[in-house]
Amino acid sequence: MSDLDPSNIMQVGMGFFASKTLLSAVELELFTTLAKQPLTGKEIAAALQLSPRAVPDFPDALLALKFLQREGDGPEARYSNTPESAFFLDRNSPGYIGGILEMANARLYRFWADLTEGLKTGMPQNETKHSGEPLFAKLYAEPARLEQFMNAMSGVSAGNFKEFASKFDFSNFNTLCDVGGATGQLSCMVAAAHPHMLCTSFDLPEVVPIATRKIQQAGLTDRVTAVAGDFFADPLPKADVITMGMILHDWNLEKKKALIRKAYDALPPGGAFVVIEALIDDARRENAFGLMMSLNMLIEFGDAFDYSGSDFAGWCREVGFRDFKIIPLAGPSSAAVAYK
Repeated sequence: MSDLDPSNIMQVGMGFFASKTLLSAVELELFTTLAKQPLTGKEIAAALQLSPRAVPDFPDALLALKFLQREGDGPEARYSNTPESAFFLDRNSPGYIGGILEMANARLYRFWADLTEGLKTGMPQNETKHSGEPLFAKLYAEPARLEQFMNAMSGVSAGNFKEFASKFDFSNFNTLCDVGGATGQLSCMVAAAHPHMLCTSFDLPEVVPIATRKIQQAGLTDRVTAVAGDFFADPLPKADVITMGMILHDWNLEKKKALIRKAYDALPPGGAFVVIEALIDDARRENAFGLMMSLNMLIEFGDAFDYSGSDFAGWCREVGFRDFKIIPLAGPSSAAVAYK
């Protein structure tokens, strides 16, 4: 037994050390600050209003975690961003994905402390635990929190949507409706990559002004439109392609099937229904992120869950979809496609 190694146990068990170090760095806008110029530990403390005790441990920990670079040793050493942190974690970068990390820090980090209770009760462990209000009612009631949530979804989805716009064959389609389209990001990426496509971003009325602003900023108002509606209460807009990015996993099985039926009804023969998620591998052995995302759905909603490609295909067959395929996207995520 002496050849057994506990290092993976310790790395995962104490993984919150690394997670919170990164989340605090994003919250403090360290990477945005370092984008301007390299700084010493003392200069970092001054710029971010940190205690002298924070340096050099804080920047050195980020160095060891490969989020920072350092030129030299000792008090005069200067820290700078790595190419990855410069692109993905500088708030002013077009590749910024920090929105999801901001939300993780502000909300999810603390809710996950109650995972054990959630596993025992099957009940949500987020804001609804204390207020009794549904999560989306809480989020959409506060403009600042709604914007934070929209930015978080944009950050985590950007790579997947870009890959989807590149890999999916749009040659036989002319229109797309992105259901739960949030900021209109997917619609804008598809329209930018495929000049013949007309796209609709469909979401609740509170979201439409945010999407409209983003569409205008992208210069795509001639081919992308934000439309208000409730995807449970209203019919979905008709389109050749119906997409749902990180939408279907938010709901229990009954509501998942209701949304799949609505997508089927909104498509013409030959149309495509696409979901973009961290799809769990069919054997449920490999996609740890997808499985933990499903646990996050327990934290957020209780009865919601993530699923595999074969789960999706089975539900879609029940309403009449005929052909299916999986398109690998960024990291642990994929697009599952069902054709009518």
